[in-house]
Amino acid sequence: MGVIGRPHGVRGLVHVHSYTADPADLPAYGPFFDERGRRFTLRWQGEGVARLSELVDGKPVPVNDRGAAERLVNTRLYVDRDRLPPPEEEEFYLADLVGLDAVGPDGTALGRVEAVHDYGAGASLEIGRLIVPFTRACVPVVDIAAGRITVVPPEEVVVPAPAEASAEAVR
Repeated sequence: MGVIGRPHGVRGLVHVHSYTADPADLPAYGPFFDERGRRFTLRWQGEGVARLSELVDGKPVPVNDRGAAERLVNTRLYVDRDRLPPPEEEEFYLADLVGLDAVGPDGTALGRVEAVHDYGAGASLEIGRLIVPFTRACVPVVDIAAGRITVVPPEEVVVPAPAEASAEAVR
């Protein structure tokens, strides 16, 4: 749902990057948890700046100083899937793409979606050694129910033949 960024000031405020369509909605999805199982709440204090509290034994413990805020930098904030609204028609969560079979326009197997990357310029899909931009031109069909996507790699991308991919895996 978001990532805790650098501290803001000395009183424990932090920058938070929200992955929600409207960042103002982020606190409503909480409480959040991280990879270590810690639970957090947040309250916006300004645009992109939040006050965090860690829930310890069900009670909020505010992050009150810069040192504590610094230790939380790059902490990813998650929620259980059932807290998210269902996607609209022709929409889906990027996490739903991981594990889907990828096929070419002719049905040739290309592999499985291993990861979705988004470094700020748009999402890309990692399919074995192949990385393709997640655009309608390169991924014209996403069929979550069938468990597959159709991939049309850009012309400059060389797609290894299945035999080449197997030979590479053996090396």
